[in-house]
Formats: sequence, C-alpha cells, structure tokens
Amino acid sequence: MLTKFETKSNRVKGLSFHSKRPWILASLHSGVVQLWDYRMGTLIDRFDEHDGPVRGVHFHKSQPLFVSGGDDYKIKVWNYKLHRCLFTLLGHLDYIRTVQFHHENPWIVSASDDHTIRIWNWQSRTCISVLTGHNHYVMCASFHPKEDLVVSASLDQTVRVWDIGALRKKTVSPADDIMRLSQMNTDFFGGVDAVVKYVLEGHDRGVNWASFHPTLPLIVSGADDRQVKIWRMNDTKAWEVDTLRGHMNNVSCVLFHSRQDIIVSNSEDKSIRVWDATKRTGLQTFRREHDRFWILAAHPEINLLAAGHDTGMIVFKLERERPAFSLSGDSLFYVKDRFLRAFEYSTQKDTQLIPIRRPGSNTLNQGPRTLSYSPTENAVLVCSDIDGGSYELYVVPKDSYGRGDMVQEAKRGVGGSAVFVARNRFAVLEKSSNQVLVKNLKNEIVKKSPLPIATDAVFYAGTGNLLCRAEDKVVIFDLQQRIVLGDLQTSFVRYVVWSQDMESVALLSKHSIIIADKKLVHRCTLHETIRVKSGAWDDHGVFIYTTLTHIKYCLPNGDNGIIKTLDVPVYITKIYGNTIFCLDRDGKNRPIIIDSTEYIFKLSLLRKRYDQVMSMIKNSELCGQAMIAYLQQKGFPQVALYFVKDERTRFNLALESGNIEKALESAKKIDEKDHWYRLGVEALRQGNTGIVEYAYQRTKNFERLSFHYLITGNLDKLSKMMKIAEVKNDVMGQFHDALYLGDVRERIKILENAGHLPLAYITASVHGLHDIAERLAGELGDNVPSLPEGRKASLLIPPSPALCAGDWPLLMVSKGIFEGGLDDTGSGAQEDYEEAADADWGEALDIGEVDSIQNGDISMVLEDEHVHEENEEEGGWDLEDLDLPPDADTPKNTQNARSSVFVAPTPGMPVSQIWVQRSSLAAEHAAAGNFDTAMRLLSRQLGIKNFSPLKSLFIDLHMGSQTYLRAFTSAPVISVAVERGWSESASPNVRGPPALVFNFSQLEEKLKVGYKATTAGKFSEALKHFLAILHTIPLIVVETRGEVNEVKELITIVKEYVLGLQMELKRRELKDNPVRQQELAAYFTHCSLQIPHKRLALQNAMTVCFKAQNLSTAAHFARQLLETNPSNENQARTARQVLQAAERNMRDATQLNYDFRNPFVMCGATYVPIYRGQKDVTCPYCSTHFVPAQQGQICNVCDLAVVGSDASGLLCSPSQIR
Repeated sequence: MLTKFETKSNRVKGLSFHSKRPWILASLHSGVVQLWDYRMGTLIDRFDEHDGPVRGVHFHKSQPLFVSGGDDYKIKVWNYKLHRCLFTLLGHLDYIRTVQFHHENPWIVSASDDHTIRIWNWQSRTCISVLTGHNHYVMCASFHPKEDLVVSASLDQTVRVWDIGALRKKTVSPADDIMRLSQMNTDFFGGVDAVVKYVLEGHDRGVNWASFHPTLPLIVSGADDRQVKIWRMNDTKAWEVDTLRGHMNNVSCVLFHSRQDIIVSNSEDKSIRVWDATKRTGLQTFRREHDRFWILAAHPEINLLAAGHDTGMIVFKLERERPAFSLSGDSLFYVKDRFLRAFEYSTQKDTQLIPIRRPGSNTLNQGPRTLSYSPTENAVLVCSDIDGGSYELYVVPKDSYGRGDMVQEAKRGVGGSAVFVARNRFAVLEKSSNQVLVKNLKNEIVKKSPLPIATDAVFYAGTGNLLCRAEDKVVIFDLQQRIVLGDLQTSFVRYVVWSQDMESVALLSKHSIIIADKKLVHRCTLHETIRVKSGAWDDHGVFIYTTLTHIKYCLPNGDNGIIKTLDVPVYITKIYGNTIFCLDRDGKNRPIIIDSTEYIFKLSLLRKRYDQVMSMIKNSELCGQAMIAYLQQKGFPQVALYFVKDERTRFNLALESGNIEKALESAKKIDEKDHWYRLGVEALRQGNTGIVEYAYQRTKNFERLSFHYLITGNLDKLSKMMKIAEVKNDVMGQFHDALYLGDVRERIKILENAGHLPLAYITASVHGLHDIAERLAGELGDNVPSLPEGRKASLLIPPSPALCAGDWPLLMVSKGIFEGGLDDTGSGAQEDYEEAADADWGEALDIGEVDSIQNGDISMVLEDEHVHEENEEEGGWDLEDLDLPPDADTPKNTQNARSSVFVAPTPGMPVSQIWVQRSSLAAEHAAAGNFDTAMRLLSRQLGIKNFSPLKSLFIDLHMGSQTYLRAFTSAPVISVAVERGWSESASPNVRGPPALVFNFSQLEEKLKVGYKATTAGKFSEALKHFLAILHTIPLIVVETRGEVNEVKELITIVKEYVLGLQMELKRRELKDNPVRQQELAAYFTHCSLQIPHKRLALQNAMTVCFKAQNLSTAAHFARQLLETNPSNENQARTARQVLQAAERNMRDATQLNYDFRNPFVMCGATYVPIYRGQKDVTCPYCSTHFVPAQQGQICNVCDLAVVGSDASGLLCSPSQIR
C-alpha cells in the first residue's frame, strides 16, 4: 500500500474523488464537508451547513457541483466555485446514508433510514421517484455506471436491484400527443417509475454496502455477518457466485477496482482487505492500530483509492505504476506485462526480448522495481520486493531480438538492491550484515566489502564505484580501494540520475532535487511542493525533470522553470535536442516535443555566451514579463530592452541601464511630463546637457532651465529666459534671471513695476545709478528710506559657470555585445536630437509675443566617437621579425615530465594564521597564540589597558585550542589545532574556528557560586568569583544574537555585585568613622541585587543607622524591607519594631551624604553618590560611573579598562559581524 496523502480529522463517513482535478471531498461525523487537494496536501475549502453527521457526499462528473446528505434529513447541492450551498432537497424522514449523481441525467439518488430510496431531479429540484420495498434502514444506493439500474443494500439483510428504465422514458419528452396522453394517465393513476428487478438474499445480517462492477454484470456486497459476497446477474435472474471470508467484524464498504481485477473491502475490524476477483482469494491486508474503517472511494480515472476511518482518511495506491527501466546507449530496456522489452530511440522500434517469470506469491507490489543492464554481456538484473528484496539475472540471447518467446531460467538471489558495477560483475546489497557482495555472471560471490554507512540501497556510480544511500546521506564508495570518495547530507534519495559524461549527478527525493558533481560536492538544491517523478540530463548540461503535473528544467546555478504541463505523469528516459522520450504508466514509449528556447537562453546568459543570446533574441519570440523580470534580476536590463515592445517598460529599462538615447526615443513616444522629468534627472546625472535642456523645455520647467543655463554659462539663453518670464508675467522668475545675469537696471525696473519703490530706490542708490535714484526719490516724497551708515556695498556678480563646453566627458568603453549587435536604432536617434535642437521652442510655449526667440543654438554633442584602429605614429617599439629557420625544434616545457629531484611540497598556511585572518574576536586571536592582536582588539573594543589579570586566561585559551601528538623519539611533538563544532562529515579543506576552553555556561555556574557565597556572607570569596566572571567575559564567544544580549546582561549583573561588595568590605574596615559606615551601608542597598541579597543589605543598613540613632533613615530602610515581603519572620518583626521606635522620634542624629529621594549612581572609586544632573564618566567595559576626576584611571570595578576612554563595544559572536 503506497500512501499518497493522509488527513487527521473527525470520523470520515463519506468520500468522493473529483474526476479531473486532484481533489477529494470528505464528509465528517462533525457535520463539516472538507475539500482537500491530495496532491499538494492542502485543505482548499470547508462547507459547514449540515446539522449533525454528514454520511454521504458525491462530486458531479462535469459540473462544478457536489451533493451531500446528512442526519438532519437534508440533501444539499453545493457549487464549489461559488463556495456555497445552492439549494436543499427535503423529503426524507430519517438519516440520509448515501447520495450520488447520475452520470448523464440530472438525477441524484439517495438512501435513507426511512426505508426508502429517492431519486431527485437537481435541475427542477423535485423528487421524481420514491423506491419503496426495503423494511429496514437503506444503507446505500447507487446508479449503474452504464445501464438504467440502481443497487441498494439494507439492514433487512437483502440487496435489491431496481430497474429505472421507465423513469428515463418519462423524462425524455414524448414526440406525439397520444403518447403524452397515455403518460398523463399513468401519472394520474399512479404508474410505477421504478420496479424491483432482483432481491438478493444470502447475508445473515444487515447489509452495509453493495456496488456494481464497472463493466461486467457483477455485484459485490458487504454485511454485518463479516462476509463479502459476489453476485452475478443476467436479464432474468441474479444469483450468488462466491463468499469472501476473512474480516473479523462488520464489513462497512466494498467495491470493485476500476482498473485491476480485484475487490477492495474495509471493515470495523480496522483493516482494509484486497481480494483477487477471479481466484476469490485474499491478496493483502492493511491494518490500523486504533481506527475502524467506514467508507471507501475509487478514483474514476486513475489508480487511486481512499478510505475513511475514525480519525481521518488516507488516499493510497495498491501498486507502484513506475515501469522499471535502464538506459544503454541508444536503447532503453524496460519491463512491461512480464516481458523484458527494448526500445531503440533512433528507429523508434519496440521489441519484445524475453519473458520474465511471474511472482510466485499472490500479493501486490511484487513487480520489478529496478533494472540494471550490462551492454557487453547483454545481461539484465531485475530487482523486486519479493521475499523482502531479491534479484534475477537474465542473459538475453543475441538472436532473441524480435522473437521474445524463449523462456529461460533466471539466476536468483536475495538482496536489497543489485546493480552492475563492471562488465561482468554486479554488486548486491546484503542489508543484514551491511556489506556488498560482488558476484560474477554465474551468480558466484567474488568478493565481499563492508560498507562505510548503514546502507539501505545501492546505485551505480561509475565503473567499480557504488553510490550508497542511508536515511539522511549518500556516499560514493570505491569497491577496489574500499574508500569513500565523497559524501553529501540529503533527504531520503529515491532515484539517482548521472549525466552522460558522469561529471554531474542528480539525486531525486520525494519533494527535492539535489545536483552535485562526481565527488558529491553540492551545487544546488531545488524544492518542489508536488512530488518529483523522474529526470534526465540534456546535451547542454541542463537537468530536465518531471513532477506529477509538469516537465521542468534546472540550470546549473539552481534557476528552474516550467517547460510544459502534463495531463498524466510520465517518466523521462532520454532527451535528444527538443524531444523528450518518456515512459508512461502503461509502459508506452512517448516522445514529447518541447520548446527549449527559454532554458537555453538562460543557460547562455549564465555561461556568458552572448553571441548565442544575440542570435536567439533576433530569431525567437522570447518575450513576456517573466523573461524581462529575469533579465532585470540577473543584471541585464540592456538585454531586456530588446524584448520589450511596451514603450513605458522600455523607458524604465533604458533608464536602468543608463541608455539615454533609447530613453529619449521612448520619452518622445510617451510624451508625458513625468517621463520627461525622469529623463532630465538621468541626463543630468550623466552630464548630457543637451538632453537635460530638451527635457526641461518639454516640461516647461523654467526655474530649472534658468538655473541650468546659469551653471553652464549660457548667458544669451538666460537673457531670453528673462524675456519669456516677462511675457508670462512671472515676476519672481524674471527677477531671478536678472539676478543671475547681474542686470541691475532690469532689477530696478522689475521692482518699480511691482510697486516696491523703496527697494527700487535702495537698489539704484547702492549701485550708483543716481539719476534713477533721484527720480524715485521724487516719487517717494517723504518716505525715502535711509541707507545704513558705515556699510560698504558689494556688487552681486553671477558665478562663473561650472561647465561651458557642452556635455561632460565620458569614459571610452567598448560597446557591449548587445549594444553593437542589437542597436538598429542608433542612426535614427541622432536625427531626433538634431530635430530637438532646431525646434522653434517659442511656439511650444504658446507665447505669441516673443517671436524673436529662437532656440537654434542648443548644441547637442551626441556623435558616436569612433576609435581609430590605426596608430597615428608609426613605429613605437621597433620589434623586427627574427629570421629563424622554419623547423627550429623548440623544446616544450612539459608539466608531466617527472623530475628526478624530489621537490618538497609548499607548506600550507598555518591554522593559527587562518584563524587570525578570519576573525575579529579577541578570544580566537588569543587561542591562535596572537596575543598582541588580541590585546589590540580588546583595547579597541572595550578600552582595556590593564592586561595582567587576563594573562593566565590567554595562556589557557592558547593551550586549550591545541593538542599534541608524539612523533618519533628524535622528532619534536606535533601540535594539532582543535576546531569548534568539528564533525566527521565536515570537509577536510575547510577550517573551523578554534575550540575555546571558556564558555557561557561555565560563567552561569560561577555566578551561582558567587550568589551562594554572598548569601553566606563570605564577601571576599564572592568578590573573587564575580571578578573572575568580569575578567573571563571579554574572552567568551557565543553563537546567536540572543546569547550576545545575555552576555551583556551578565556584565551588568556582575558589575553591580562587585561594586556593592567592594563598598561593604570598605565599610567593615572603617571601625572609627560611624558616619561613613552608615553612608556605605546605605549605598549598598542601591546596587541591583537579587531579592534575598537586597533584603540582607536593607537589614544591614537599617541596623547600622538605628544603632547610630539615625531613626528617620533607619525607618526608610525598614519600610523598604517590608515592601519586599520577607519570608523570614525575624526580618519582618525587626523591621516593624524599628518602624514603631522611629515613629515616636522621627529624626536623624547625624547628617549623612545620602538622599534617597534624589536618584543617583555610585562612583566606583570614591564611593560617593553622583546625583542626576551632575557630570560623570563611565568605564567602557563594565559601564560603572565615576566622578570626572577619575578620567584616564584604570576602572576600580573591572580592573581592566581605562575610565572615559573610547571603545566600539563588546564583540563576542560571529553573528555580530555578519
């Protein structure tokens, strides 16, 4: 049984396959109808309108409809395209067991617990017939696939066959009135549409299911007496043929297979049984652990079955349909109908060679699985699953081509898989001992070879080599030298396809394809959602493969695409040019012609064969959005340009590839403001002033145009712009142009016309135009503005232009293959610019008054620069030809000539050097022994200057990343690098990072030890542990970003404890300074500690302050202590007593430098509070705060870094560098 798809759900009571699409309907005991795509394994839709279990469901053969019937007495007809119920048929008075559409007429048949069967017309939505006769629940009813019959099964222990011929006659409208009259009479007086033809009695209990054979006059039924019965019928009678016994409980469903001569039944005994319909014997049984089976469905077209059980359903096949085949030169050898056949590709001739014995046992799936052929000996190995895996060796007689009737005895043997590895040797896998037996053609063992991995199949991998498959990897094994030549991690490989030259291999899994070279070095992996079926290599090195639904290609870099859609699955055997030869499931050879243009084109691009790309573009119709997108994505917008007919896309691609001429062409055709603007921007970027100017003219963008003339120094045009602005009455533009030109009189005139007389007067006065100034002063009268005293005016002169000589100089580049070969538009483009330059620009602006303005002098330097091939200067290096004799024997330096002198191989790069080059992590540099670079890194990253605490750690790291091997007594020991994360499967040439003796989990352990010591009051010991953590952290390496954050968090935690403990130890030294003692105890409570430690610190501060008669401060600590809800009753009681005592006398005996209301941080050196708003400096590593006086000192807390120095931050993971 080959399970293709499985679902988990409520109990499945009804199933129906769609005739064309890969869909199945499942109706559930919960009232839901599910629609699944069994090929993709996805739930497409669910229909949820029935109340209570839905027991019957059926797809219409051609319409987008299905029908369902349930325990709510309703039959519903649904349209799955509209996702809704169209109508409900009411009439049954009890649960509905099954529903089914008629294959031709618009009828539905339904069976119900109300003892009746009803036939409905779903077009008129009426009940057209009620079949009565059963006297118990009717468990199922179905139409005959061809004739006018209905079969029904009931718990009254009978199976009935009904003739509904009269119903068909009635629905076909009668031709003449007489007929119609007689029909009306029949209707009126209650004529009968359906009559019982046979009643089949023989079951001892209620019958659950009965169904017709698709072509023969047979019926099969299953019942609660645990038996399956076969019945035959003719025109007059029906009788029992045989009984199949074997089920251990009620038989729920039984049916004939549509394409094989078998019967499939399932039962509440949790099994599905397969029976031979002619021999009437059991073939196979499939059991489930806990689920009773309720329903079966067979696909109308293909070899699929489905079964519904208590917790879902399965879609399955009984036998594999892939023919076993093997390729040899121009011939294909394959097995069909128990004959070995050969197919020649060149002549397309198919010959029958020899018969292959039938399997002795009558179970399913015993056909040949694989074939292996030795061309020189003309021998064939046929492997199958008989006896848990066995092979047969046939030698094809030379003269039997075309006769194929010689029966010969095969040499047999047991083995997982067998395959030829040389001319007359084949290898057989012996799974039990995990070894390969090499045998000769007499079937005698020549040699045994144990395998390097637990192998469950072997494949050919070149002469003398085997490809061994395990669950999750494959290896190539050399049988002669008994060594592994290559290995690769893969998902479970089903088929292996080698290229013609044995340089590449494709490993096909169920949903993926891995392409590798002959040493199994990985090249690319493809994933498919639909199952991969077969594949072959074409002459260009492209892998062509099939899924259930498509033929696809895969390029060497992993790009893939669809070539053709398939109606039925096929198995590719060989590819010649544009013809794919394949075998279908019926064992027929089919040539399929494909269009390979797309993938050849992509391959040529990939291999940079641009001449081929050129000719393909010119000759083929390769266009479409997908191809354009592909070219753009691969960085060839200039190629995509030649595919595109749509001007807007052309414009975008031309801009992207910087082809300004093509963009101009398209912009003219589109002629939209937005496109001209974008063209202007790109032309400006390239410094093509002519096109910039033209684009600004087309968009009438006067401000930009004026500015453009200013920076290019085109003052004549700028003065024309000023006149245009005047005509357009654009005062601001006119004023700007006058400013750009430095034309003072024009500016005064503009200001005067605009009514700004004071400004006009000032401008005239400043620039020394006294006659105009006097005239304006007269007009202004008393309002003459005064000029500021003592200021010296300077003249505004327009800047000198950035570029006067037209376009920017461009680098000379040789024309790309595409521009040269595909530019059919180069010549036309030039004329366009000429036309652009000579256009009478005044008219385009609709300015009638400014006729005089011409635009003839916009020069556009767009000539193609021609590179002169000839050198102008003769000579150069005077190299004359030497007159050598024609056949002077020049000895060639042959690489292969063996020298008699031994040449020592060049030493490789030391591992420590590789580690240092690859890494920016200080720990890895220290491990490599490069202490100076490690120190430099730590200094740069964390500002560390005092390295004495780290010395021993550096030495440990270096020692721990090496191991030492003893060589000879006289030779020194050999040091071997120890790598982090090393595994046997890793490539020997790739160096991993060094193994480090310190890791993060050790620090966590140390932290716990520190906590314990703090709780026990062993402060010096705890301080030692916390400092050790702070000193180790710079040399820790972790993998993920999340762990990096944990490391940074650890620094903060440890720093708080170190600072707190240092203050507490300092407090204990001060015996004779009670004020300072109280302050330090108070500051200790402000370190971020764990809750138990916080309570102890609070209790300590409270006690010290209370004893010194600072009752107010002691009360504050008591309150805080009580807020932590201390679990220790003594702590709580003491705190409450302190509070009571303090409330009587709320005062402090001495003034402390401590204000708990004002937030502060502690200075790590002087232990004084730095209140919010005061200046401070921090340690770049542990981020402890210090008073500014400590700048440049070594940090007292971590004892490593310099306070206030610059640092880039902690780097402890490769993920930070990526």
